[in-house]
Amino acid sequence: MKQILVYGDSLTWGIVPNTRQRLPHAERWAGVMERVLLDAGQPVRVLEDALNGRRTVWDDPFKPGRNGLVGLEQRIECHSPLALVVLMLGTNDFQATHDNNAWLSGQGVAALVHAIRRAPIEPGMPVPAILIIAPPPAQPARGDMAGKFAGAHERCNGIASAYQQVAAGLGCAFFDAGGVVEVSAADGVHLDQQGHERLGRALAPVVQRLIAT
Repeated sequence: MKQILVYGDSLTWGIVPNTRQRLPHAERWAGVMERVLLDAGQPVRVLEDALNGRRTVWDDPFKPGRNGLVGLEQRIECHSPLALVVLMLGTNDFQATHDNNAWLSGQGVAALVHAIRRAPIEPGMPVPAILIIAPPPAQPARGDMAGKFAGAHERCNGIASAYQQVAAGLGCAFFDAGGVVEVSAADGVHLDQQGHERLGRALAPVVQRLIAT
């Protein structure tokens, strides 16, 4: 049984667009991915660590605990041994409270990778492989997300390219979620149930290759 930690934000938590509801585990992309892998005969346990509003390395001025770097090393320690860590963060780096661009968000992801690799795991346990996922680009925000993500669709321009460069430079695997899914037109930020299904299915063979080595 190989353990995979998925570290993300509301796009992993499974918030239903324009609501405060949550998709069931089996309908969230991490749950879909786990099911596909198990059905393929790959014994895995997918651990979700997803927090609404989580950034890569920035604080939320209105809610505490949204800096993804804080406590990450301890999360790696407590869930070890891990075969793989899947990072999908960045969407919240472009909230209206931050004047970030794609390059800066990529540097935030790089800081997370370094934290994972220096985590104080027990002797003899493996340093996990890392898969960096570029989240699907935001669209013009609508509904409840309109104020919070005003201008995010412009600031996040180039996120996939920036993340791919970071992954190549740090020896991590890379996946562009925007190549297989789009955010929901309902709010311009989150994934709907169909998006979760497509993303989970697309990621399963990628993850299977990574944990087979």
